[in-house]
Amino acid sequence: MKIQRDIFGRTKKGESISVITLENKRGMKARVINYGAILVSLCVPDKNGNMDDVVLGYDDLSGYESNGSFFGCTIGRNANRTANAAFVIEGKEYRLEANEGENNLHSSFTEGFHKKVWNYGCGEENNEVVLTYDSPAGEQGFPGSLRVSVTYRLTEDNELQIIYHGISDKKTVINLTNHTYFNLAGHNKGDILKHKLMIRASHYTPVKKGAIPTGEIAAVEGTPMDFRSFKEIGKEIEEPFSQLRLAGGYDHNWALDTQQGKVEKIAEVKEENSGRSMEVYSDLPGVQFYAGNFIADCTGKQKAAYTKRNGLCLETQYFPNAVNEPAFVSPVFEAGEEYKATTIYKFL
Repeated sequence: MKIQRDIFGRTKKGESISVITLENKRGMKARVINYGAILVSLCVPDKNGNMDDVVLGYDDLSGYESNGSFFGCTIGRNANRTANAAFVIEGKEYRLEANEGENNLHSSFTEGFHKKVWNYGCGEENNEVVLTYDSPAGEQGFPGSLRVSVTYRLTEDNELQIIYHGISDKKTVINLTNHTYFNLAGHNKGDILKHKLMIRASHYTPVKKGAIPTGEIAAVEGTPMDFRSFKEIGKEIEEPFSQLRLAGGYDHNWALDTQQGKVEKIAEVKEENSGRSMEVYSDLPGVQFYAGNFIADCTGKQKAAYTKRNGLCLETQYFPNAVNEPAFVSPVFEAGEEYKATTIYKFL
């Protein structure tokens, strides 16, 4: 195992950004930049041992400074949607930017964690890079000063482990995720509709207009939302099912049939032509499966033309709008209470 550090580019403000490459003895490589704690590439062998980059992204920093689709990003302080761009903690209302109609998505498009320059250090023994950021009180509209770290670790078992840690000096929301788009055929190989997906979830959270959960936790049985057995993503994505029409396809949170706080397998994706499979592990209560319905046409890595449904996201997290839904597991942490979460993407 080895770790390589290089210069990736300079921000518009002139800040130097590094790219850190983790590699294991089997040839798998993960590249991370300290702008946004973003995963910029992930090279994985296929059934014949040929390597392909299986995540969407850009060749240069300017792409990530725009990045309307959040390719590879660490999202925080709060992932996903917040109704009416507001929440209440201890009787006080906190306002976020209304950046998706009247609602909030991913905390802030301009001041979110994906737009920050992170400090970093490398650990050769564990083949990892640890990125840290200190978010000042009031940033993005959230209470409390928050110190957060994201560790990317590449193992000899072809696991990319992402370990989150945070602690605030005031009661606040903490809910981070990774917004990588995967295409197991290769980032430049077209859509993901033939990928087969399994999610360990008998329930999901239906949404209303604006993609805000209704508060219900509904059974997947008998609906296109049922991925308890492997199913092609494209099989039912165009069905006249109200939830799919509301979201333009799959862009929903699944309530996992796992024990919160215990790292368990929650999902698996297969792509038959390459022979690649990716298992997903998490200790969080939910996963947002997004089928890339609104990827904006753009030029990605190696001049690849990205468009609708060229990648899929499996974002482990607390449920959307959980801060405003008493029935959902709360993403609110007390002052001094540790936030810890682990997500693993394992390639077979």
